[in-house]
Amino acid sequence: MLLAGALAALAFPPVDLFPILIPCFAVLTAAIDAASSWRGAARRGFLFGLGLHTAGLYWLTDAILVRADTFWWLVPLASPGCALILAPIAAFPAALCRLAPVGWRRLLAFAGLWTLFDMARVFIFSGFPWNPLGTTWELPGRLGDVMIQPAAWIGVDGLTLGTVLLALLPQVGRRGVLALVAGLVAWGLAGWGRLVLTPLPAGRNPMVVLVQGNVPETEKIGGRDNVAIFRRYLALTRSGIADALPEAGGRPLVYVWPETAFPGLLAEDDIARRMIARAGEGAAAGVIGTIRSDAEGRWRNSVMAVTGPDGRVADLYDKSHLVPFGEYQPRFLPFHVVPGEGMAAGSGVQTWHLPDVAPVGPLICYEVIFSGQVVDAKDRPDWLVNVTNDAWYGDSAGPRQHLAAVRMRAVEEGLPVARAANTGISAAFDAHGHELARLGWNRQGVLAVSLGGALPVTLFGQWGRWIPILLAMMTLLPALGEWLPGIGRRMAIRRL
Repeated sequence: MLLAGALAALAFPPVDLFPILIPCFAVLTAAIDAASSWRGAARRGFLFGLGLHTAGLYWLTDAILVRADTFWWLVPLASPGCALILAPIAAFPAALCRLAPVGWRRLLAFAGLWTLFDMARVFIFSGFPWNPLGTTWELPGRLGDVMIQPAAWIGVDGLTLGTVLLALLPQVGRRGVLALVAGLVAWGLAGWGRLVLTPLPAGRNPMVVLVQGNVPETEKIGGRDNVAIFRRYLALTRSGIADALPEAGGRPLVYVWPETAFPGLLAEDDIARRMIARAGEGAAAGVIGTIRSDAEGRWRNSVMAVTGPDGRVADLYDKSHLVPFGEYQPRFLPFHVVPGEGMAAGSGVQTWHLPDVAPVGPLICYEVIFSGQVVDAKDRPDWLVNVTNDAWYGDSAGPRQHLAAVRMRAVEEGLPVARAANTGISAAFDAHGHELARLGWNRQGVLAVSLGGALPVTLFGQWGRWIPILLAMMTLLPALGEWLPGIGRRMAIRRL
């Protein structure tokens, strides 16, 4: 089971090997059917989940290695430890699906239960919905653009449901294989149709100048080169704005620095803000990642919008979804891994209304992975900006999986997204999730991109995760039709 789960992780970006799920799930469902009890099925599901998440999150070890002098003992435990927490998410579907009779009803029940329990990961600590199986369709290029379009209707969790169903179909026999082929064709036609029938409007979104300083995390933590880091970002901003102005074509310019790019407390540093404003002269606004201390002395991971020649703080956003074990420490841990008392969470997503700039929704790093929770529904923005620092995870699958989540949010919400990353990958996507440009890993530079317009609010944007929840529950109906009468008969016998 461990090996089957680990091999299934090859379906995630950047490998994107969806067909591997077919034999891996065949092994799992056969083991569930062969188990002598629901407990045995749960154990096998747990082992599958343990293998899946250990392999899928192997890159967490890189973050520990950055501070190996202090947390060397966590190096072999980081990925398996997180996988142990997530593995029950696979154990519950494995156990509960046995309530349905063997065959297609049990397979349907398993797909629906897998989706529902996978969606419940938003409630684990501060939430950890990383790598839902729906992301396996984020293939490079135009093919990926086509295959992820249904997320505009059913979200990435709906894609997860469809993915599991497709992977299970060959177990039904020849008809199942034919249904798999038909399902893939229908999926592709639906995606292609959406691309054709929903052309992107010109809109009034800005040209964004994404600044990638490529500062190693060890250099940031050491704090010995803060002045040099600041000067590097000023120089990159200055050159990026100078190059972008002639190409803007009357669009406003917005320059974006990554998460915690400013090496200090920007809210308290008037001189630094004026220097940033001078470097960004000609732009309507700058979006700067920084740490700040609030009125109660709590630390917050923030992003600030600076405008005008004096670098006035036009708006401020505090990260609301904190990274478990990185910015937020669960109280049950017997040891301390988060510096100090950790971060304080913000109040939730916002929409900024900056002078001369279309309304924008800021997102910091990790919180872009939360499907259905990235937009203020009462004040819908025209575009999203995501600042991040993936330097912790090295040149691994981690930053690629993170980037895939950004792309999926663009499709779900019908909004273009600009992403500035410290060491990469900085990129921009239009409202169809098509990649407009990128600046690769471990490169220093500037990326200027004209964002397209926003699409009308999507079906998923209107109803959110209720759609995949309803779809997943519908897959349980055939199983319930067999199960509930049986329960009724047993209850009647007991009364007699």
